[in-house]
Amino acid sequence: MTTTAPTDEAPALERPERDSDQPDRGILSVFDRRRPGVKVAMVGVHAVLLTGLVVAGLGPILWLAKAAVTTTQDSIQQPLALFPSGIDAANLTQAWLDVEVGQYFGNTLILAFGAWITQLFVATTAGYGLSVLRPRYAKALNAAVLATLFIPSVVLLVPLYLTVVRPVIGVSLLNNYWGVWLPATANAFSIVLVTRFFDNLPREIFEAARVDGAGAFRVFWSIVLPMSRPILGVVSVFALIASLKDYLWPSLILTEPDIQSLGVRLPAIQSFVEIDVLLAALAIATTIPIALFLVFQRVYLRSAGLGGAVKG
Repeated sequence: MTTTAPTDEAPALERPERDSDQPDRGILSVFDRRRPGVKVAMVGVHAVLLTGLVVAGLGPILWLAKAAVTTTQDSIQQPLALFPSGIDAANLTQAWLDVEVGQYFGNTLILAFGAWITQLFVATTAGYGLSVLRPRYAKALNAAVLATLFIPSVVLLVPLYLTVVRPVIGVSLLNNYWGVWLPATANAFSIVLVTRFFDNLPREIFEAARVDGAGAFRVFWSIVLPMSRPILGVVSVFALIASLKDYLWPSLILTEPDIQSLGVRLPAIQSFVEIDVLLAALAIATTIPIALFLVFQRVYLRSAGLGGAVKG
């Protein structure tokens, strides 16, 4: 009887190794990147690009922050100088009290919060119905929602205005926040995003919940929503940014100055307000989107790919 001595060699499949002979697919190879001259050139290019991004992205915001506490003469005569006549912090106080920026600031928050709540409610419930409940007419309804994405918003401006001002049932929504919130709720893009996200959720969990006696609302509230935090964060960011950027529709519906937002009111008062006070009011208005970015940046950046709904 003969025995075979064990060998230390293992099959190639058990120890996969990267083939070092594979060509690099970048502009510069690994060998070129190790050269001193190439390293210096790459560092220089990266520094120039980073400087350009900082100047183009943060430059206007930093200049507005400086101009908010600078006199009108300095902003006009020496716009790039750093406080040639000192800091004039009274601009912020005058903009907040005399121009009533605080009131318009509160109106802006109310509009943004209402648009966020209503749009999130409609997007989640519509996506749940189209993706999880799946009625017989789900395909036709989904196609109708997709078709609305190809209709320009300008085409719907006049009929939508007449519908809000002279509704068939109920009272006019002119100078009412609901006249701004309700058209924003029917956002087909948000509905499509939520529906596609719900399509990737595991159906086994829903079936197990139904077997345990959970109803449709229980499945939606206790299972679907906790698993959908990434897409809810993305939709929230889109809804808030769209509400803050919207000018045409709120200016048509909210004609009374007392209920207008900053984005609508500031262009109307720029003709009879000093430049330094107006710049201070604009600086205050920019704090809202900056604060939203700081709050939602992790949720938005992590969920931008919309992939990997559930693992395991």
